Amino acid sequence: MTELDTRKRSALITGGAGFIGYNLAKRMLADGWNVTSVDGMTNYYDPVLKRRRHDMLARSNSFKAHEIMLENVEGLAAAFAEAKPDVVVHLAAQAGVRYSLENPRAYIEANLVGTFNVMEMVREHKPEHFLLASTSSVYGANVDMPFGEVDRTDHPITLYAATKKATENMAHSYAHLWALPTTAFRFFTVYGPWGRPDMALFKFVRAMLASQPIDVYGEGDMRRDFTYIDDLVESIVRLIEVPPVTGKPVPGVIDSLSPAAPHRVVNIGGGHPVGLMEFISTIERELGLPAIKNIMPMQPGDVRETYAKAELLEALTGYRPATPVDVGVKAFVEWYRSYYQVG
Repeated sequence: MTELDTRKRSALITGGAGFIGYNLAKRMLADGWNVTSVDGMTNYYDPVLKRRRHDMLARSNSFKAHEIMLENVEGLAAAFAEAKPDVVVHLAAQAGVRYSLENPRAYIEANLVGTFNVMEMVREHKPEHFLLASTSSVYGANVDMPFGEVDRTDHPITLYAATKKATENMAHSYAHLWALPTTAFRFFTVYGPWGRPDMALFKFVRAMLASQPIDVYGEGDMRRDFTYIDDLVESIVRLIEVPPVTGKPVPGVIDSLSPAAPHRVVNIGGGHPVGLMEFISTIERELGLPAIKNIMPMQPGDVRETYAKAELLEALTGYRPATPVDVGVKAFVEWYRSYYQVG
């Protein structure tokens, strides 16, 4: 692979072989960036899917990949030194609410230790903007809807959520101590082509095409603020260009800008929750197949509803996610049929 073009802006994306990282990297390459991916290719889900994503990105001479874990400090330092990033987008994490009940140590090592290592590299290299992924799960036991960035997040109900809230706090301390412009964005149920196999849409489509039952948790009485991947990527790309500045809140909205650091939290969601049964009906229509529903109780760590306030995102970027669920589901099904060669 050729050397990266030093005339271009440079981005380092952790988790670049992941669902969101791949789609973000693809967009930034198309926009003319040099992109460096750092990904450990863990086996939480099929690494073949991750390698396929990296292989597609590698078709660009402006892309470089480092297959290392975030716990590998020397490897991470080498990747940062080579990339010389203007922007760092930290997406790599151990994801999944339910898996945190099975393998909690993975969340401590990846989300806390790994994020600390990334922040140490950010402190040393001082990019223009450091952005890191958080989750709507941090709202935990909060029942006030829609969720706003300044709402309390003191009652996480899973270790996953606790680790992601901890990374927000860690990033705030680094932003304050080292004057590092930092944005933490909270995702709301992201879906779309190249999605993760552990997510509901992927599992439902796979099972329904095989005439197998799907597990419908919470007796189907759940709602999610589904965010289509292209909307998420558009939001991140726009947020990159608006690093927080201490003492300069956005007028006209409730801004989460810290009074003590160039640090801001932003929801990325459309603010249009969809019921789980409606979501399943949309999949049925797109596949032309009925779902065999295995009605289940709520699972530990699940919440009934997620629903984002999107005013801050829109004020910062002039954009809010708006892709209808039927459009997003259609795009995913078309990708799934093509990728797995199923009818």
